[in-house]
Amino acid sequence: MDVARVEAVNVVHRMRPGYFHDTAIDKRPLDGPVEVTANGLDGDRQIDSSHGGPDRAVYAYSGEDAEWWTAALGVPIPPGTFGENLRTRGLDVTGALVGERWRIGGVLLEVRMPRTPCHNLSLRMGIERFHVTFNRTGRVGAMLKVLEPGRLEAGNRITVVDRPSHDVTIGALTGRPDVDRMRRLLDSQVPLAAKVRARAQRSVAHA
Repeated sequence: MDVARVEAVNVVHRMRPGYFHDTAIDKRPLDGPVEVTANGLDGDRQIDSSHGGPDRAVYAYSGEDAEWWTAALGVPIPPGTFGENLRTRGLDVTGALVGERWRIGGVLLEVRMPRTPCHNLSLRMGIERFHVTFNRTGRVGAMLKVLEPGRLEAGNRITVVDRPSHDVTIGALTGRPDVDRMRRLLDSQVPLAAKVRARAQRSVAHA
């Protein structure tokens, strides 16, 4: 079995005009180690609360899903294209469980929620309503919380150190919520981001 690793570490290259305001979606790979704090990667930027905060401090996207998009669109998807901080290899990010924890270098990260794509992704790709198509595939990547700050770099091994008992994955949360899964998520006692907990509670209450 291949070892999961970080393929690239990306931070903002330059600010670009966005749909409502400037966006930091243009990210490019870094050489060497980077410091990671509770607010994200040193050298990166988060423009507003809907794109950042502790539950969205780091954004990971798998190289395998990027290759799927290359085949679907007929264009290369180099690291940072979707605004991700970490491009991974050998790790099923779409299949990661909410609350799953990863050790990368000296950093401990927790999977918190799917990325919610917005119009800025469509502008970045030059494809109208691409963010809607992106979301429908479930291949949206994972937003991560920094539990233990430290340093990481491209080439670091990714070790999954904890997987919760429920079966709610990042991909499962991008579509219509399954009531039974949402119940299992709430019953698991995994600490949830407020947005995820509210969605699960709404789903169960309206069943």
